[in-house]
Amino acid sequence: MSAPAESLADPDQKAAVGAALIAGREHLRGLQNPDGWWKGELETNVTMDAEDLLLRHILGIRGDAETERAAVWIRSQQRADGTWANFADGPADLSTTVEAYVALRLAGDDTEAPHLAKAAQFIRNEGGLAASRVFTRMWLAMVGQWSWDELPVLPPELIYLPKWVPLNVYDFACWARQTIVPLTIVSTLRPVHPLPFDLAELHTGRLRPTRSPLLSWARGFELLDWVLHRYGRHPVQPLRRAAMARAAEWIIRRQEADGCWGGIQPPWVYSLIALHSLGYPLEHPVLARGIAGLDGFVVDDEHGRRLEACQSPVWDTALAVIALADAGVPAEDPGLRAAGSWLLAEEITTRGDWAVRRPDLAPGGWAFEFHNDGYPDIDDTAEVVLALRRVAGSTALAAAAGRGVAWSTGMASSDGGWAAFDADNTRELAYQIPFADFGAMIDPPSADVTAHMVEMLAAEGQAASPAAQRGVQWLLAHQEPDGSWFGRWGANYVYGTGAVIPALVAAGLGRSHPAIRRAIDWLGQVQNADGGWGEDLRSYDDARRPELAERSQQIWSGRGESTASQTAWAMLALIAAGQDSPALHRGASWLARTQRADGTWDEPQFTGTGFPGDFYINYHLYRLVFPVMALGRYQREHLEAVS
Repeated sequence: MSAPAESLADPDQKAAVGAALIAGREHLRGLQNPDGWWKGELETNVTMDAEDLLLRHILGIRGDAETERAAVWIRSQQRADGTWANFADGPADLSTTVEAYVALRLAGDDTEAPHLAKAAQFIRNEGGLAASRVFTRMWLAMVGQWSWDELPVLPPELIYLPKWVPLNVYDFACWARQTIVPLTIVSTLRPVHPLPFDLAELHTGRLRPTRSPLLSWARGFELLDWVLHRYGRHPVQPLRRAAMARAAEWIIRRQEADGCWGGIQPPWVYSLIALHSLGYPLEHPVLARGIAGLDGFVVDDEHGRRLEACQSPVWDTALAVIALADAGVPAEDPGLRAAGSWLLAEEITTRGDWAVRRPDLAPGGWAFEFHNDGYPDIDDTAEVVLALRRVAGSTALAAAAGRGVAWSTGMASSDGGWAAFDADNTRELAYQIPFADFGAMIDPPSADVTAHMVEMLAAEGQAASPAAQRGVQWLLAHQEPDGSWFGRWGANYVYGTGAVIPALVAAGLGRSHPAIRRAIDWLGQVQNADGGWGEDLRSYDDARRPELAERSQQIWSGRGESTASQTAWAMLALIAAGQDSPALHRGASWLARTQRADGTWDEPQFTGTGFPGDFYINYHLYRLVFPVMALGRYQREHLEAVS
């Protein structure tokens, strides 16, 4: 049960909430780039930094200065027990610890030093290198510390599978296909660039289980991998050479203007390794652009050198515009106009891989990053359209928004929901391939993206359209038994619920509808005693354990230390549902009480999601942009009404 509300009739408390909004709004305005955009750091785990050093070792370009600066950051993220986690205060992760350990060995750290000795002991206790994930062992193979024979095979001939054949490259999510294609080259050529040391201290002699149940997809793929290993020793050489050339061509066509691939780390590093392994020299324009582009993703400050896995300027700018508009900044404001102009220039008007499933759809959308023209996404496009409508703009802005509406509407999947990048990318067979032991392999519709689309269509006056109504029905059908919604791209049920309720209300669902009432009840039940909301990322692990759901014993769903972003998400839902409740007022008070003197909030917790259960993100702007959004709407709906 929630504690009694703190009275907002108190003038001091009203003033505190109002002052928090002003301070947050002005801090956010001060972060805008002169060109019109916002971008907060996108913090992940130390595998990015370890793999950056290994990449540079493989390419022969690793320098002492960047190695030591990266080591400073990696050491700073180690916990007292010697391990590394995938998010702040999360459980120890074996593969992350292995990669961090190898990176520190590259930096010259002594195996007898206490911090490495503790890490090595943890690794051995967890089964050693053999128990790490496939991608970690692949990096080890590339540096001579694992046998390529003991890794799954990805044949380059995969590139020839037609779109109607299961497990063709377009059956995988865009991030997975961009990783898999270069890995077919790497897996075939098996490059080895030995380290100046070995990792004997991390072996246990215990082997990973190799046999799955006889009558299972997994066993079938194990048999297929056995066949592919043998074919790889004596392939049809003309076919193999042609497949390698086709894969290389596929990779090169998808390099972006800044040198990246897809704006994200995995396909970027594997594409560089694949092309280099094929004999492309470092001076080749494709490799030279790719290597130089990595520098734009480096953060180097008093905490050390670290590599962003991705960058989020389009997403951050759209959210910042919406937040400032909610906080009372007028549509004619120069800052909002500048943001609108910048977003207009970022519109993607070319066709990408999404056209494989939607060949007749005209382009018109936005990506997440500065450069990712091949992969605009539905989530960003929905938020950009919402943002552009908050800016006093031109005919050009309106036309771009219209194209974004048309494109994103056309990207609905056949079940009525929306995914992030593709339509009908739902073949779960992809999870059975031996490489699929890390991260999401497909891109099915999700509640948060579908909600953002429904909210955008409603704002465009299309709430009654067939697309919006099918989206509403999809959302109602995917409500969790406890009343919440799963959050694919944010942590987790608080994020999903915070997105869905505003969308359903905007689309015309009555605030007394049973689905909304159940969701509001759930938010009230999971509110923390301090008035905020929080949810630990281990709630994604709960979702992987159906026996917990069956017994209504989800441990982490809606549970965790209060954070500014998650408190804001809950408040946005309560405000949309018309709540004038103790829970809402206590949330606003928590934000006012925990704000820093500079107008932002501390949030070391990771509340963003890359791959549920495996890879998480701390969006440094979330701690500011969502509280400003929530407090702005709260002030509009409640502060003026309180006497």
